[in-house]
Amino acid sequence: MADRVTVIGWDGSPLTAAARSALAAATLVAGAAHHLSLPEVPPGAERIRLGSVDLAARRIAGHRGSAVVLADGDPGFFGVVRTLRAPQHGLEVEVVPAVSSVATAFARAGMPWDDAQIVVAHRRTLRRAVNVCRAHTKVAVLTSPGAGPAELALLLEGVHRTFVICEELGTAREQVTVLTSDKAADHVWRDPNVVIVVGGSAGPASPAAPSSGWISGRDPGYPPALRGWALPAREYGDEPGTGEGGFAGLRAAQLARLGPRTGDLVWDIGSGSGALAVEAARFGAAVIAVDSDPDACGRTTAAARRFGVQLHVVHGRAPHVLENLPEPDVVRIGGGGVPVVSACADRRPERIVTHASTRDEAEAIGRALAEGGYAVECELLQSVELDTGAWTERDRSVVFLLSATPLDRAP
Repeated sequence: MADRVTVIGWDGSPLTAAARSALAAATLVAGAAHHLSLPEVPPGAERIRLGSVDLAARRIAGHRGSAVVLADGDPGFFGVVRTLRAPQHGLEVEVVPAVSSVATAFARAGMPWDDAQIVVAHRRTLRRAVNVCRAHTKVAVLTSPGAGPAELALLLEGVHRTFVICEELGTAREQVTVLTSDKAADHVWRDPNVVIVVGGSAGPASPAAPSSGWISGRDPGYPPALRGWALPAREYGDEPGTGEGGFAGLRAAQLARLGPRTGDLVWDIGSGSGALAVEAARFGAAVIAVDSDPDACGRTTAAARRFGVQLHVVHGRAPHVLENLPEPDVVRIGGGGVPVVSACADRRPERIVTHASTRDEAEAIGRALAEGGYAVECELLQSVELDTGAWTERDRSVVFLLSATPLDRAP
């Protein structure tokens, strides 16, 4: 194993005294081509072009001498330090940090970033990174080849955002470009780059920039007056008894089975007042709310603005309108029956949740889900709302709740 392993962050500024000292003593240096060309790299040191960090870590583990790994930005922030310290390599490292590329990108844009979401986009995680950009008003995306600004823009089709694209930060070729997301796919971008994705309407209930914060990223308790899930139907402009979609107990059970989370894309088909769509978005998920009624679409949009969340509202009739929507992770179906259920099953989401008002309807939906390759669960839910002044019954709801998981993922 190497006698000493030092990881040096590089942000384009002159190396610190500690970094120069470590490099001067190095007998092995690993880094990208622009790192290995630095004049401080000893001419007699073994050089490793840093492609696979795992491969470099194995070479370092077998080296006898002092090793240095050069990396852009802060190597402890989504960087090489995690891989080098992995148990299979057994490397103990000293770190000389630099300003992270995310911090540099926001500095170039002149923007604060304590309220930003930060994601890494690889080919395998690109869709989830895009979903975060759908759900939040400020996101920094650390890109990679094949998962860069153009690919982000293509998957964000229909969602307007502004891109601040920072290419080759810290080098003589550094460039910062600001353009709308629909134009980003028309260009070829240089790696490495960071994309700041901003936009969307925070709404009057949730200002985009609170005067002060206490946690990085999205404040989970904002706005402070809002507490609880499955809020009463009246919070969304519905009157009790207007239909099963307004039944808060059903909505709570649906949310529990959907489990929406950051990085997910939720389809809410038959969004009605927007109650479930808004609450799924409050969990950090991206949501596409679909309804054939233009008034319902308007209520959903208004509810999103009132609660300060991002939604993409689509006016159209399922199942036909679903054909051009991006792939969902979980789906809640508020209406449409077997044809809509079958169309959703064809898209293979991780979970489908719906409800029925009669047993015959529940059995028909359950059969369609089973034929689509899903394991189906069904429960009969009953809720009775009481007037606590007179302790008399105010409203009663009875509904069959169906939840389905693909057979290859079922427990």
